[in-house]
Amino acid sequence: MPFGAGGKSNRACGFGSTFMNVENGMDRAQKSAAVAELNSTFSEVGVVVVTRNLGMTVAQSTDLRNRMRDAGAVYKVSKNKLARIALDGTDYGSIGDMLTGPVGLATSVDPVAAAKVAVDFAKTTDKFEIVGGAMGATALDLAGVQALATLPSLDELRAKIIGLVVAPATKLATIAQAPAAQIARVLSAYAEKEAA
Repeated sequence: MPFGAGGKSNRACGFGSTFMNVENGMDRAQKSAAVAELNSTFSEVGVVVVTRNLGMTVAQSTDLRNRMRDAGAVYKVSKNKLARIALDGTDYGSIGDMLTGPVGLATSVDPVAAAKVAVDFAKTTDKFEIVGGAMGATALDLAGVQALATLPSLDELRAKIIGLVVAPATKLATIAQAPAAQIARVLSAYAEKEAA
């Protein structure tokens, strides 16, 4: 099996058989694992925001990842070809055309969290750009991601709903206690009157 002009085999060059399976720093098993992980992510999340890295520093990337993690989101850089393959069988096929150049994917189960962090982070640097995204089968452009970021998060909505549910119960308890308190005051007044 010739290799190069010298006619040496892969083994003679010291590369072994793995040389033929490695492309762009990943072998087939690693690529398969990356595709399976991305596919699983796409199947579980509520939103995917596609971003473009325009030369962010390591410190900026770390800051972005930390902000995402704190909000319950994940920011990951992936090979575009592998991400396109991982989109098969998910609702996020619409983002396939957005996967060009150096992109990163922000994902979260909460449909607002990843969008909120991405939009806020984009305001702090010109080296980070939001391309678009998707919320399930609904494709989002930049304006759509920005509009999504203005909505309250799931936790905020839950708190509001609980507040609405608890408020009538609190009012009901107050109303129910009022007659008993009034009766107690009337009885106390009679007791004081009789004692005097």
